[in-house]
Amino acid sequence: MKLFHYLPVGAYAAAAALLLASCGVSKRSLKQSNRALTAALQASAQKEQAEALKLYSDTSIPQGEARKSVSRDNPGQTALEQTIIRWAIDSDPQGARVFYRVLSSIPAVVKNTNETYLMTTPYEETRAFNILGLTYENSRDVQIEIKVVKTGYEAQVKRFNVRQAIDQQEISSFFMLVPKE
Repeated sequence: MKLFHYLPVGAYAAAAALLLASCGVSKRSLKQSNRALTAALQASAQKEQAEALKLYSDTSIPQGEARKSVSRDNPGQTALEQTIIRWAIDSDPQGARVFYRVLSSIPAVVKNTNETYLMTTPYEETRAFNILGLTYENSRDVQIEIKVVKTGYEAQVKRFNVRQAIDQQEISSFFMLVPKE
């Protein structure tokens, strides 16, 4: 019976049916054995899938929060809105104006925003992300763009991934401003 070593899994059922038919087994018992074999294969596949999901689950997301979206209807109801992020922006020379905006690669879900003025450097604050439509699952597709502007100097821009900022609980950067020529 070395033939069975070379057959794919689906062919085992056909080979088993052929073997049983040659032994004089009835059609009804063949159908029952096929159903049992199919059920066993499905159970095995479900078990493998459950083990894979357990193995690859993201443990940094709070239980039940993966798909909860930030919205205006229920403000403050998600763990994302309650996550406090430390913002620390500085520049040399100090006194540059700091702006930020949201950039999304999924604008149908999380909207891009216009620039918002924060303060002059050095800027340090703790604040939450109140980005409408943001979830833990789509936070990898959203960025925060920080722009620093000072008269007589080139404007500088840096981008930060929102998911990384959530995990690190911080957005911090230092801008070395370059004089305009």
